[in-house]
Amino acid sequence: MATVSPRVLLGLRDAAVVPPGDGLPSQGTASKLGGSPDWKLSVPGIHPSCEVCRAGLLHVVQIYCPLEGSQYHRVINVFACATESCWGNSESWKVLRSQYLQVPRNETQGCTWKQEQEWTQAATDWCSGADDWGEDCEEAPSELCGTSSSFPRETQCAALLQRMSLGGNTGALCDLTREEQIKPRSHGPEFQPYYISVVDEEDYLCWDHLDDAQRLLKEYQQREDVDLEHWMSASYTPDGSGEKYEKSEAQKRNQIFYKFMKRISSCQEQILRYSWNGQPLFINPPPADFQTRIPPCNNCRSRRIFEFQLMPTLVNMLKTRENDTSVEFGTALVYTCEKSCWTAGCSSPLEEFIFVQEDPDQRLFK
Repeated sequence: MATVSPRVLLGLRDAAVVPPGDGLPSQGTASKLGGSPDWKLSVPGIHPSCEVCRAGLLHVVQIYCPLEGSQYHRVINVFACATESCWGNSESWKVLRSQYLQVPRNETQGCTWKQEQEWTQAATDWCSGADDWGEDCEEAPSELCGTSSSFPRETQCAALLQRMSLGGNTGALCDLTREEQIKPRSHGPEFQPYYISVVDEEDYLCWDHLDDAQRLLKEYQQREDVDLEHWMSASYTPDGSGEKYEKSEAQKRNQIFYKFMKRISSCQEQILRYSWNGQPLFINPPPADFQTRIPPCNNCRSRRIFEFQLMPTLVNMLKTRENDTSVEFGTALVYTCEKSCWTAGCSSPLEEFIFVQEDPDQRLFK
């Protein structure tokens, strides 16, 4: 029997987040890029600092990703350091996972339609077209590219979230993130916030996108003024001692980068790839011992599995209003506890593992 590959969902930038104070409720379960985390009262707001330069980290993405059969809402926040010397350094990033129990239905019956509509519009994108989380919400590909504004569609997803109380408890002791790495959120720069909508990658893989991949590679070379073929095939040593090895390594980099570009060519707008226990898409060759470098969960000691990764297209969207702060990377791979362990009443997010690969041209010009 053929093995079924884990499903891959793609995140796309959607509408700008409405600023607070405009008569709208807090979007505590919205997937978004930029802005600040939507901490819940049960998990007090904290903000991590860079392990390298000690600067405060900027919020990059918030992903609302509840697991099927679980009684918990589940949110993952990713932070990165904007200090240029820290770009591409995994130690300059942080991933925090927080969970909180579902609110009983009778406690939410007083919500107005406007509140329910706005909350549902952004919060349930990951369930739209993703029956992994309990509902068959299939739509035509053209309808998946934006947030639905259909009344019946939104009420269906709202009901879905209110009914998600299926699973049992995942017992484990709460492990607080180290105090020296966490400090209260202070006023500082933030990336402009946008909601993230979701599409199924399978809807984009109906045709051969080889021509698109070749076009993307050509555009990349022109934009970065890099001759990839020459770079990948050239020897880096003046004598012949290491030439064969260098060419072999260059060919390997070339193959992985080409595979990366070909895969994303089917949906060039993707800023995030989500595939629970799936396979990451590397932009550069990973270390030979990469799997052994992924530490077990700090809390329950279970292994960590791949959950999602951030894509290069996101870089150009991470802009402050003053446009004076940015973060550059090739891709950032997030691995989380396979049990998604959490103890009811835990008041601090749990830290997960992130591995950052720099954009190939960053390595060229260092």
